[in-house]
Amino acid sequence: MGIKTGIIDHIFIDARESYLVMDCKDRSSSQVLYHSIATFLLIGIITTGILFVFTLVLNQNHAVMAQQQGLNGTSFQIGNMTFSHGLVPVNGIQLHYVIGGHGPPIVLLHGYPETWYEFRLIMPALAKNYTVIAPDLRGLGDSSKPATDYDGKTVAEDIHQLVTKLGFKTIFLAGGDVGALMAYPYAAAHPTEVEKLAVWEAPIVGLTPPNRTPVWWFFFHQVADLPEALVEGKETMYLSWFYKNLAYNPAAITQDAINEYVSHYSAPGGMRAGFEYYRAFPQDAIQNMNYSKTKLTMPVLALGGAYNPALGGNLTMPIIAYSMKLAAENVQTVVVPNSGHWIQEEQPVRLVKLLSNFFSGNSNATTSK
Repeated sequence: MGIKTGIIDHIFIDARESYLVMDCKDRSSSQVLYHSIATFLLIGIITTGILFVFTLVLNQNHAVMAQQQGLNGTSFQIGNMTFSHGLVPVNGIQLHYVIGGHGPPIVLLHGYPETWYEFRLIMPALAKNYTVIAPDLRGLGDSSKPATDYDGKTVAEDIHQLVTKLGFKTIFLAGGDVGALMAYPYAAAHPTEVEKLAVWEAPIVGLTPPNRTPVWWFFFHQVADLPEALVEGKETMYLSWFYKNLAYNPAAITQDAINEYVSHYSAPGGMRAGFEYYRAFPQDAIQNMNYSKTKLTMPVLALGGAYNPALGGNLTMPIIAYSMKLAAENVQTVVVPNSGHWIQEEQPVRLVKLLSNFFSGNSNATTSK
């Protein structure tokens, strides 16, 4: 850890040379003893320092592992429904998830800059009729934070392995923002295992309108290292811009929720992991264009908020609708009134109804061919 073994070798050489010099000059035994003690004390100090550094690193790693393991199996209440935390090894990482309810499984994939917690307002109602599974995506929340591999194909495989280990063969799949970008490759890679797909509030990379100009943060987040350096220590200020400026009703994203999100993103590696999803966009685009050569055949619901200040105000069509029409055969679209980007928090009751009706087969959405 910055202390090379060559330094220790040098100390032993110096010690040996000290004895040779003392022998040549016929020094007294007390001088020999003094130099010997000094040499071995120095070796001891350096060795202790090395051990301290290694112990510190190990303790930090164990602290992270202990925090993750402490969550595993812990139950808690949302409303009158019981959920529990889980932690499972998948695809080379530890993936954290929350699970509760009973019935057919619905997997909910969160977006940026949020965690599984964004679904807290819709999970209890869905859990009455479905087994709700809400993972933290790779690198985010309480999941492992690897340095690489944030492309859609890899992250979708994380979720697929989670579903498999939970014992489910087919699922209903729903995701917003970055979660939608991960839900599409999951459905494309495992089309017979996704009964229905609901996505909202994100253009699918590689399947966007040719005249669409990406928003500023798409560019900024893809720059290597710079975003991390600029927002360090200012995570609350930076992330709050998104919660407030992409919402029709900013008050829907409470301060408690902001604190919850920021506490995870400001943890070591959290902000970098979030940016890595954007840095994977070029790879995602290639993957998605290849996936789209075979259109999805399961029913797809494409949702969007009716008003987004950051995108110019009123919206008449979900921004994800164009992408899904290229990617799927059977697409239904809904514009959610009185909502901006954060539909799950701005209009949770409406979203529960939309998802429940869609997954149960009672959708009144507009069908787009």
